[in-house]
Amino acid sequence: MFERFSRSVELAKASWNVLRSDKELLIFPLVSFLLTVLVTISFAVPLWATGALERAADGGFDAVTLVLGFLYYFVTYTVIIFCNAALVGGALIRLEGGDPTARDGFRIAFSRLPAILGYAAISATVGVILRAIAERGGIVGAIGAAIVGVAWNLATFLAIPVLVVENVGPIEAVKRSGGLLKRTWGEQVVGNVGISLVFGLLALAVILAGGALIAVMASIAVPLAIAAIVLVVILVAAIALVGAAVSGIFTASLYRYVTKGDGGSMFPTATLQQAFRPKG
Repeated sequence: MFERFSRSVELAKASWNVLRSDKELLIFPLVSFLLTVLVTISFAVPLWATGALERAADGGFDAVTLVLGFLYYFVTYTVIIFCNAALVGGALIRLEGGDPTARDGFRIAFSRLPAILGYAAISATVGVILRAIAERGGIVGAIGAAIVGVAWNLATFLAIPVLVVENVGPIEAVKRSGGLLKRTWGEQVVGNVGISLVFGLLALAVILAGGALIAVMASIAVPLAIAAIVLVVILVAAIALVGAAVSGIFTASLYRYVTKGDGGSMFPTATLQQAFRPKG
């Protein structure tokens, strides 16, 4: 377990070094976050006005709720997948030895927009179905939906770099992603889990330290406590954005490793070979 965690830390460091070389890559998760917030706000009004939120909370899914829910998932997934495609595209340019700009990433994503929309529609359909199963199936349904959700995430782990590089449709991208991951053991996700753990622990440390700071500031003056809360929120958001960028870079490097045998000029191929052992 410790050995796996150590490798994960090394992978996180390598991805972090790529991000340090191209800080523009942070733009993509930032845009994704801001647009997702806007989409959520824009859908919250019609969902609330039609009573869809209340019906969904009670386990009721009528036509209006399903349509609005699907549209919300579709638009949200489109934003997230588009920005992730831009991030992966930029990261792959860097791993090839190039010097990508934000414009390069968005250009790559726009060039694959039809496939991205198709993939978003598939993801939205899966999301709505899993949500309905979880809401209406009780504990068994929730557990089943969670298991299927994990399986779906594993199957589509490399779908975005496949869409970016191989110029295929969304269905073929999902198939191709599953095929690529079958070349490695279940350890294939140790890197991404490790990266999430590293940044999760950083966020937790900030929250704990921030909580103590807020308590101290509250004993002095309310405005100081409010300022401390804002500071903690900003720091946690910044950690989340950096974590998302590092995770995207790792995904791009993993795709390159699985398809080309190396992780790129800035990624330790030896570490990838240890973390992602081919099936014998």
